[in-house]
Formats: sequence, C-alpha cells, structure tokens
Amino acid sequence: MDSNDKVIGLFNDSFPPVLDGVTLTVENYVHWLTTMGYKSCVVTPWNPVMPSHDGFDLYRFFSLPIPSRAPYRYGYPKVDPFIWRKLRRTPFSLVHSHCPFSSGRLALYSSRYHDVPLVATFHSKYRTDLEHSLPPWMVKRIMKRVLDFFNAADEVWIPQAQVEDTVREYGYKGRLTVVENGIDLAMENFDSILDFKAESRRRIGIDRSEMLLLFVGQHIWEKGVEVIIRAISMLRDLPVRMAFIGTGYAVDDMKSLIRSLGVEDRVTLHGVIRDRNTLKQYYAAASLFLFPSFYDNAPLVVREAAMMGTPSILLHGATAAEVIVDGENGFLANRTPESYAALIRELYNNPERIDIAAKGASSTLTRSWRDVMEEVVQRYNEIIERHVRRKK
Repeated sequence: MDSNDKVIGLFNDSFPPVLDGVTLTVENYVHWLTTMGYKSCVVTPWNPVMPSHDGFDLYRFFSLPIPSRAPYRYGYPKVDPFIWRKLRRTPFSLVHSHCPFSSGRLALYSSRYHDVPLVATFHSKYRTDLEHSLPPWMVKRIMKRVLDFFNAADEVWIPQAQVEDTVREYGYKGRLTVVENGIDLAMENFDSILDFKAESRRRIGIDRSEMLLLFVGQHIWEKGVEVIIRAISMLRDLPVRMAFIGTGYAVDDMKSLIRSLGVEDRVTLHGVIRDRNTLKQYYAAASLFLFPSFYDNAPLVVREAAMMGTPSILLHGATAAEVIVDGENGFLANRTPESYAALIRELYNNPERIDIAAKGASSTLTRSWRDVMEEVVQRYNEIIERHVRRKK
C-alpha cells in the first residue's frame, strides 16, 4: 500500500460530536493512518456540529435525528446525490466499514464501483439495538440485510474472540479475523499510574476514605445502569460515590430512579465529558469501573479504565467479560443489584483485592492504538495485494 497515492475509506454511522466506542475507534484509525502518512477519509451521516478533520477528508451525507436514540442520527444516502459523486471521484484502495447500515451501504457501493476490497468490523449487537425501537417483523427484515452486508465483505473483523458467538448466532458462516482495539490514554508504567490516581482523586475532590465508582458510556437500560443505581442504594452505610459519564435515552428515567431511591447525594450524572484529559482523571480517580452489560462486545471503556489502574466489575457470561480472569484483572458478578452491591462491599472491606486486580488489568488489558494500527496497516496491505492477484 503506497502511502503517497492510496486512499483508505473509513465508514461509520457515528462520528464526533457523537461519542461512543465505535466512534472512538474510527477516530483513532483515521488519526494513526494520517500520522503514518496514509491518505484517508471518513464517511458518516451529517451532523449540525462540524468536527475537526485536519489531515483527512470528511464526507458527510444527509441524515435525520433518531428520536429514541439521541444524539444519534440515521443517514439517508439515497436522497443525497453529492455523496455518491464524491465516492466515485475518490481513488480508494480499500474501504473499511465499521457499521452495516447507511454508511455500510456506501462502503459496499464504493468497493464495487472501484473494485477494491471491503473490510467490515462487527462491533455491536445490532439485533439488540433494533429491538429497542422496531417491531419484530422489521427487525427480522433488517437483520437479513445486515447478514447480506457481512457476507459481501472480503474480510470480517471482530474485536475479540468471543464476539464470534454473536456473529454465528446472526447466521454468518464465513471466516472471522480478530483485530483488537487499542487505547489512547497510555501511561509510562504502573508506578506513574498510582501517582496519577492519587493526584486525580485530589483534583476531583475524593476523600481518602471514599470509594469512587465509575460508569462511562451510553446511558441506556441495555448497559445495566439500573443495576448500578439500585446497587448504590444498598450501600448507604459505606462512603461510596457513583459517577456516570455520558448520555442516552434513559437519562431522565435514571434521574427519576435516583430521586425515588434517595441517593441524589451519592450518584452524579456528569453528562458527556469530551476532554480526554478530564476523562482520564475520572478513570484514574475511580476505585472500580462498573459495567453490568450483556449488550457490549468488546468495550473500550473497560480497557481505558484498566490503563488508569481501575479494574472493572463485569458479568458472568457476558461477551465483554471474555478478557477478565476473576480477581486477577477484574471481577465478575451476576446482573442483579444484590450481587453487584455484595461484591462492591466485599472489595471495599478488602482493598488489597482491588490493588491486585488493578495491576493485572493494567498489564493484560492495555494495548496502544499505535501498536494496533501497525497490525491494521499490515493486514490492509495483505488484503489489497491478495485482491490485486485475484483480479489478474
């Protein structure tokens, strides 16, 4: 892959100012491709806020808001003639779609028009997303299109091995390649992490006797946020504080639940924190990262917390928990407030267990985006060369 004249297309249905794990992945892909000297462009639905796109092209197409999933938007490329013209004029050497929906259709079109390979990464449990707002007959129809999309790709990537279970459940029978995600919150060593944790707690105002618990992500019921809030209400006798960072359709109901349980003094909804340095401080200041979700495949937030020396509590049997060895680099609980509260109480009374898991998480769950992208570029080259040989 000649970095001087080839264009890598990155397609996704979300990009800043929308923030989630897949958005962050695409941001890091384009950042490191640009840093490594490759031409690239991001193709994504239009948003009223124009994000920074220094060093790469940003193609946006017509979209409308999704009322049930604010701040997400759904793209309608069929009614936008300009995006098709841009894609035809762009000399792609490979296109990589991180979403099978509107941007994925554009990726497939670009692949066929330019006769270049299509890589598709399976990031989310799409059926769960659809079932939240659509009737069963429509979910079935759309899932068939999702399966058709992945079957049309030259390669399908998954961010960790256990995601294969979900992909096979959806009916995909082709070859899968595990390509991990990275993190962009790197620290030099574990001693520097401990120093930064102490400094972050002082800056945020966490007393030595207090335990700060943290959740970062979409505020939606599928993520288990209700389990967290109810668990906190069972820990009134402990100096425990809970910080939620993010936004989503469940925010108002979460506020109502917090009021009804009388834990307003313990639970704070901070909204979206866009500044990565501030977010880094919250990761570091927390004693535990709470993530009671069966919804996620390979959440970046768990790895980001690990980089800051903060182990996570995940769920027995969750896809996201594949990388967790209970007690060694994180902890596992059942998806009930009682189970979560009991484990938090035990760890509060035995902080040495948190220290052991913190060190284990930092050493086993962290990989830099630079390292990941070196692997990605090598794979891109192999895919392009294989495609060229096939055409001869």
